[in-house]
Amino acid sequence: MEGFLVTVGVALLLLMMATLYRAIAGPTVLDRIVGVNVIGTKSTVLIVLIGSLNGQIDMFVDIALTYAMLNFIVSLAAARFFQRHKGLADEGEGRPC
Repeated sequence: MEGFLVTVGVALLLLMMATLYRAIAGPTVLDRIVGVNVIGTKSTVLIVLIGSLNGQIDMFVDIALTYAMLNFIVSLAAARFFQRHKGLADEGEGRPC
């Protein structure tokens, strides 16, 4: 079972590297925000995998949930900031929020 979890962890790290390219070289700011959000989600799964490898899954699940909530809030805040200040979405212009 430990070998399977390590293999899954390595596969997630490789997928995170592929997503890192999109986060750095994304054609738009929204692509970069989504790329960073995907990396945060995969990091949450890696935290749970590390917890299961260490045998302390209960502590690591709490850390992963906190990290996931923080990742979600930061992604929403960044999208909202760029929508208001950089003019990314024209459909929201003229309407009070």
